[in-house]
Amino acid sequence: MNVFGIIGWKNSGKTGLVERLVSGLTKRGFSVSTLKHAHHSFDVDNRGKDSHRHRVAGASQVLISSAERSALMTESRGSKEPSLRSLLAKLDPVDVVLVEGWKCDTHPKIETWRSENGNPVIAANDTTILAVASDLKLDLDCPVFDLDDTNALTNFVITHLELLE
Repeated sequence: MNVFGIIGWKNSGKTGLVERLVSGLTKRGFSVSTLKHAHHSFDVDNRGKDSHRHRVAGASQVLISSAERSALMTESRGSKEPSLRSLLAKLDPVDVVLVEGWKCDTHPKIETWRSENGNPVIAANDTTILAVASDLKLDLDCPVFDLDDTNALTNFVITHLELLE
């Protein structure tokens, strides 16, 4: 499975870029899945719903399914956070998996960077970052794209992963 990451500091445009890349890649005929890392507790379930009640009762996993979609929730219950590799193994095969987060893993990445945030450019010290999408021109040893140039960034991912259109 082809994996390509989007990383960056908080509020740097990661989610917007992932959204635009999904759209750009699927419009060109590629199947795409996404993985999003959260640094905080989150819940995709609603209190009082049957699935929530199952989870609260102690179920390790709850799978909700309908004709339109299914969702599998797994409770960690204090165990170690799953690795990116183990999460990727749970996905159905697709042409590209876009991964938001997992800065320290070794998959190829694009960094999103906004000048207004005042954070350092991660790519300056990380060779797994192959390009930067920024609101400013930057002098780096990797390609720098305009953060809003979805077409160029989509082309970069397609070229790097050697996908055939």
